[in-house]
Amino acid sequence: MDLSFASPVAGCDQPLEMLDGCHERIRARCLLVERIAAQLATRLPDAEIREAAHSVVRFFDTAAAAHHCDEEEDLFPALIASVPRQDLEATRSLVARLRADHVRLGALWRDMRRQLVLLAAVGSRGLAASQAAEFRQAYERHIAIEESEVLPLAQRVLGATSVAAIGAHMAQRRGVRRVAA
Repeated sequence: MDLSFASPVAGCDQPLEMLDGCHERIRARCLLVERIAAQLATRLPDAEIREAAHSVVRFFDTAAAAHHCDEEEDLFPALIASVPRQDLEATRSLVARLRADHVRLGALWRDMRRQLVLLAAVGSRGLAASQAAEFRQAYERHIAIEESEVLPLAQRVLGATSVAAIGAHMAQRRGVRRVAA
């Protein structure tokens, strides 16, 4: 099972592009979970499947978790602080919806994580195709909103200072030292 995922990599100096690029990596891992579940329906878990499960757990426990924090702690507050007054209520509503999505995605992940950890550790076959599909579809809906509404809004309303602050927090969250320009 191919564990490599080609997608553009932006750094913390381009935080909006970095958030967008992470969406592709999330999509790829969601598809990998579906492939794992499909494989388990026809074969016993081998080293390749177990490593793929471990890779998904590692990604969602680190990169995807940091991505959600980037949005919750930095991007969403910056949007609310920066939108024109006439767009404030709509933006608050959008942010509330996305935060609720994060809670739902977190619950779906915790359930799936248990199955993937058992698969990686002892070869359990408890991951259901329906569970994997539900997880991917929930992420697809969530990402579609972020890409069609949130990121374009951020591009329009966030100034350079706000974008730089978001990037600095993202770097700090990841333990990345930034070199002053």
